Amino acid sequence: MNPSSSGWIDKFGHLVTQSNMTYSSFSSLYVALCETGFAYGIHIKWLEFIPITHTPTEDEIAKANLISALYFTYVIAYNDRNYKNFITKVNYFYDALGINSSFLEKLLSGSKPSNKLELLIRSRVFLEDNLINKTFGTSVTNTLLFVDVLVFKQFLKKEDDIRNYAEELEYILINLIHHTLNSKQQQKYDERLSYLFIASLSFLKDDAHHFDSNYRDKLIDKFSPNEYQFLMDIICVTAWEDLTLDYKESEFVFGISKDLNMSKNEVENSLEKIAIFFKENASKIPHLKDHNLVEKFYENSTKFANKLILRNSKRIQKELSESKELVALISKSTITTLSVEEKRKVQNQLLDIFKSIPSLAIFILPGGAILLPIFVKLIPKLLPSSFDENRIE
Repeated sequence: MNPSSSGWIDKFGHLVTQSNMTYSSFSSLYVALCETGFAYGIHIKWLEFIPITHTPTEDEIAKANLISALYFTYVIAYNDRNYKNFITKVNYFYDALGINSSFLEKLLSGSKPSNKLELLIRSRVFLEDNLINKTFGTSVTNTLLFVDVLVFKQFLKKEDDIRNYAEELEYILINLIHHTLNSKQQQKYDERLSYLFIASLSFLKDDAHHFDSNYRDKLIDKFSPNEYQFLMDIICVTAWEDLTLDYKESEFVFGISKDLNMSKNEVENSLEKIAIFFKENASKIPHLKDHNLVEKFYENSTKFANKLILRNSKRIQKELSESKELVALISKSTITTLSVEEKRKVQNQLLDIFKSIPSLAIFILPGGAILLPIFVKLIPKLLPSSFDENRIE
């Protein structure tokens, strides 16, 4: 599955419905999403039932985990694994929140529900959708995507006033992050982390005053245990991002736990869980890396070039290996009659060869790596099968 190419939502549906993956409760799903980093706003890996056909990028991991979290939340709430029903529901959910794609994107994608969801997921994952910010920004990936999951969970119980609920949850969340950072001795990553969280806000009004001293009053008996656990984990992530926890931070973290209806033991478990996660993944967490603008430009450009070269070299290699099989089958046909399955293979591989000629011609042109996805969007099935990781056999 390739979340950077069209058709990935349908491919995900094929994979998840064919798998035996299930979660007995939202709590067990949350544990799995913590292990991937998704619940913390840190995108390290996707859930294991999705096969890895290439090394996924941060935004691809975020897309895969967001759709996975939404799907399993739906299954847990309704006990319904029908993928079409899920897509209809989640599209309705984002409509109710007022999340929409641009007119041009809608025009290019068509009216298919899965195509609409692709655009919605893309709009939720990227903070800023322009080349300069993708090149120079500290991160392009939304760090508060798990808020979508909690809001969707609430939406499945009660559809009324869902926008107000989303605003209230973000208000509490950003205040907790703000006051956790203020309880710390200033560290070099604090400003960067604060920017990422604030830039990821989606539902609070732009003219609203986000920070005040009354936020704690709105915490008491307001949310579910799952929501309180998420809020505590984000507090712990914010406190632990410099890989230390000083006395003042500890005092704030344990003090706020009373408002979250959490025991001292539960807070200690959260802190230990976060500490282990950071220790294992510190080198992979984007905002913990020191870069100046030139280094950031070089790193992002290098990653982009490496991704294109690696992925397309593997695809060409696969296409050539399949061509060897074609030659063998054609040779066999001169001696004996091919079976129905062998005839189908010959037909499919000949078609792939004919498709490879215009596809490779476009790719080797100056700027072909950018042009090819556009042509594929406008002319479906332009690519041979080895280039289409989202094709469903």
